[in-house]
Amino acid sequence: MPDSNPETHVIDYRAAEQLLAARDPRGAVKLLDSVIAAHPENTAARLLRARAFFAAAQLRPAELEFELVLEREPDNAYAHFGLARTLQRAGRPQHARRHFRLAAALDPKPEYLEAARFDTPTDGDGPTP
Repeated sequence: MPDSNPETHVIDYRAAEQLLAARDPRGAVKLLDSVIAAHPENTAARLLRARAFFAAAQLRPAELEFELVLEREPDNAYAHFGLARTLQRAGRPQHARRHFRLAAALDPKPEYLEAARFDTPTDGDGPTP
């Protein structure tokens, strides 16, 4: 990419945030692909791409991206919460429960605490990553 530079990547990252907020997760993923190709170590971009995959109902790519973030930052409560929501939506409540609890232990936000205490499988509704 001839015009690929750090400034372009920051612009693409910010534009991807706006696309996700505007409910265009696939557009966000496309922008983030180039940012991550140039900066594969960028955890913030990977976390945003995981959220975009989740919003686009691409659960397996979302799961893999959240897991990659957690390999690098095992104490990232938000990534645990996002992974838990992804696993819950994919119909894997037992795996989700572990990550909900880790998120709540790492950061006792009310939404994390509430999700960590769920006793019955839900239909996947609730706060999104």
